[in-house]
Amino acid sequence: MENLERLSGRIGGGEYDRAFSYLYGCEERTLLAQRRRYLDLIRTFGERYGRQECALFSSPGRTEVGGNHTDHQHGRVLAAGVDLDVIAAACPNDEGIIRIKSEGYPEDVIDLRELAEKDSERGRSASLVRGIAARFMQLGLKIGGFDACTTSDVLGGSGLSSSAAFEVLVGTILSGLYNGGALDPVLIAQISQYAENVYFGKPCGLMDQTACAVGGFVTIDFDDPQKPVVEKVDFDFAHSGSRLCIVDTKGDHADLTDDYASMPAEMKSVAAQFGKEVLREVPPEEFYKGLGQIYGKVSDRAIVRAVHFYADNDRVPRQVAALREGDFPTFCRLVIESGRSSAMYLQNLFSCKDPARQGLTVALALSERLLTGKGGAWRVHGGGIAGTIQAFVPESLLDGYRAMIDGVFGAGSCHVLSIRPVGLCEVTTGLGR
Repeated sequence: MENLERLSGRIGGGEYDRAFSYLYGCEERTLLAQRRRYLDLIRTFGERYGRQECALFSSPGRTEVGGNHTDHQHGRVLAAGVDLDVIAAACPNDEGIIRIKSEGYPEDVIDLRELAEKDSERGRSASLVRGIAARFMQLGLKIGGFDACTTSDVLGGSGLSSSAAFEVLVGTILSGLYNGGALDPVLIAQISQYAENVYFGKPCGLMDQTACAVGGFVTIDFDDPQKPVVEKVDFDFAHSGSRLCIVDTKGDHADLTDDYASMPAEMKSVAAQFGKEVLREVPPEEFYKGLGQIYGKVSDRAIVRAVHFYADNDRVPRQVAALREGDFPTFCRLVIESGRSSAMYLQNLFSCKDPARQGLTVALALSERLLTGKGGAWRVHGGGIAGTIQAFVPESLLDGYRAMIDGVFGAGSCHVLSIRPVGLCEVTTGLGR
């Protein structure tokens, strides 16, 4: 804990700039913006709760880089934390109550004596807080009350997982305030997934929470979903000569549930023809050898979606190897291959119910025109159908790329990010000193 007045003076005087450079980049305007952001948060916290001290915590959003729609088939993925995050000022209390006021949202108040699931909370952030506290207790970890204010610049609806970043942040606060900050990031991710599955009511996988918790590039193998293999991939993206762009095509996500649900359902229908539940349980050579026997028993689209799964699942370890070897051109080539597989075989660029609307396809076509042969890469981002694409853009082309995208989809459509080297953290410990 640090005194609010002293902490504000240290931040305003630049003592935390080294930590901010590590998390957000070292441009002067970025450092000034983060100073203001943290100072505003500390002031808001003090005014709301009347506390005299706090600790500062951060959890990043994430981007999917490889393995598009592979996780639900127990496949491999490559993801990364980004330099947009949700931050908190927090202080323990002795009331056994968790109070969290997130900017723009009502306050969540959780009594730690009442940690059973509540149907009335399903789909709300309060259920996530309650579920995380409950899972801490189930695992024999320490819990206690705290007051916190949070603010986030993780873009909602962009596929950057703002909800996972919030979940991981709550777990990080409980780890920092009551468990000496000693919890493994993957454990915090698993606790967060539990809260979202059981308390919030969304059957999500573990990719989002793990990428937010671990940070940097991270690869996950879900072959055993109860014990996923998580490995951090060391690669200095800051010196790659490229920037990560997330392009928001302003697509409407309404009424797309059936489109998203069809992808795992159709892949599982192929696996069922081989007596298995998911495609990871069917070796690719068995799939191709038996294709003649199952053709006509499942839809053609289900078959090509299975083709995509096998190709992208195999592509992830090659992307990982390229990064570990510092071979960014090969990595970009594999990103493009993944995107083309998603477009041709997974077919998740637009809804068959509304084929006239193809914002993702337009954004990909523009990206291909500008970046082909110039060291860049482009692919659909996340679930697809509507929303965002991802592009790795050489810094020399960045201004032109952003102008082109914003000129088509509107100002601010191209979000320029970077890969953050660390995931969850308490900023007021080692990072800030």
